[in-house]
Amino acid sequence: MHFGETLRLVIDDIKVNGIIKILISSDFFIVAGFGFLGPIFAIFMSDKIQGGSLEAVGFAAAIFGLTKALFTIPVARALDMRKGEKDDFWAMLVGSLASGIVPFLYIFSTSIWQIYALQVVYGIGAAFSYTAWEAIFTRHVDKEDVAVEWSLYETMTSLSGAVAAAIGGMIAQSFGFQWLFLFSGIVITLGSGLLMLIAKKFKN
Repeated sequence: MHFGETLRLVIDDIKVNGIIKILISSDFFIVAGFGFLGPIFAIFMSDKIQGGSLEAVGFAAAIFGLTKALFTIPVARALDMRKGEKDDFWAMLVGSLASGIVPFLYIFSTSIWQIYALQVVYGIGAAFSYTAWEAIFTRHVDKEDVAVEWSLYETMTSLSGAVAAAIGGMIAQSFGFQWLFLFSGIVITLGSGLLMLIAKKFKN
């Protein structure tokens, strides 16, 4: 029995509720969308961006990480102050969509400062989306299968990221960076759009 068949049987055996299924499916595509960029982004910055260099690649990653770190706790506190999950859902959706805009805008970027600005947008979007996503996942995870469902999430997103990194390299090699960013943005937007399937679950 090959790995794919084994994974399918494991997933079929897990009784996952609808909200958790959509959350995992959504992140499967979002992680894949950013996974397409992977190490290719460093090549894009050093080859195609004015002022780009390996040092600039490091600064871009740092700007994203710092921005996300600065916004995560304030966003979490704001969400926890409001009762219900409607605000969590919209923070998750808007944050995911904001992050998904970034690859589209990479297409039109020519200077390092534009990349740095987009990394700030990406960091803020990630702070909203992941903070709210984790809160909703934690509340709705099936209590008897907590470890299994988190493991299912980690497995699916790790697989999507790994496969996407390989595909991203092939797209960039065959069609160029612009098509890579376009495809990345479309996949992330698709993953974000899946969240609308559970919008009615969060009325309060």
